[in-house]
Amino acid sequence: MSRALAVFHGRFGRATVYQLNRPFDKHAHREGHLIFHIGGTPASIDVCEQRFLLGEGSIVAVNPWEPHNFLPNDFGSGATFFVLYVNAEWFAPKAANHTLRFGRNFFRRTEALDRGIRRAAALVCGAPSLSCLDGELRQLIDSCYEESWQVRESEQEKRFCSAITDFRVRKCIKLMSESPCAEVEFDTIARESGLSRPHFYRLFRHQTGVTPNLYLKTLLMERALDALVATEAPIADIGFDLGFSSQSVFTRFFAANVGMAPTDYRRAAKVLRT
Repeated sequence: MSRALAVFHGRFGRATVYQLNRPFDKHAHREGHLIFHIGGTPASIDVCEQRFLLGEGSIVAVNPWEPHNFLPNDFGSGATFFVLYVNAEWFAPKAANHTLRFGRNFFRRTEALDRGIRRAAALVCGAPSLSCLDGELRQLIDSCYEESWQVRESEQEKRFCSAITDFRVRKCIKLMSESPCAEVEFDTIARESGLSRPHFYRLFRHQTGVTPNLYLKTLLMERALDALVATEAPIADIGFDLGFSSQSVFTRFFAANVGMAPTDYRRAAKVLRT
């Protein structure tokens, strides 16, 4: 059974240590995503239709909104991973173009990075002070970002993320974001935005790089994570508020996208206040 060993929420995003032995559904995050293997059997990570084998000598970086999933190679005891979810807004001042975008999805884990990864993971597991963890994570994220750009991909391999220019897609996003619900009717969203359902799907994916379903799933995950760590609401109530028909349906959705039950995540989670 996958489980969270440590979870911290802060202004930077989330820092987590997971023991994972189950596959995830394909999903995406608004945040940037750094995945480090720190023990057990290497696992496969799919990012944008490419598969990478993540072990102790490599790092997987996922840019905001890039579809990805996790595929364990050990369904028994699993393996341990240190995962960072980096808020793009927190990172923006550090990047020359004010965007969080890693140069590559897969790159080498240098000796210096390895030391930083193991030190930060140990701090997360050891319930650190805010100032200590914040400084370590800032340094580690910056170092990974710089390493990802050491050898740039060819222009043909770079994924182009264009701004969302179509007002109809912006309206679709506004409608979904105002009240994300598991039972949202995409036909209604399309109609209110002046689009047919097929045109809505094509245009949305062209403008955002993800399907409407994946976008909505990301919004639901974000709301669920926030509710679990920021409130004491019962799991069933959180699920019902998000439009899930029962607690079991919400739990299956959460486990498929986070790797564990919401009760396990809440038990491990702590919030770092600045």
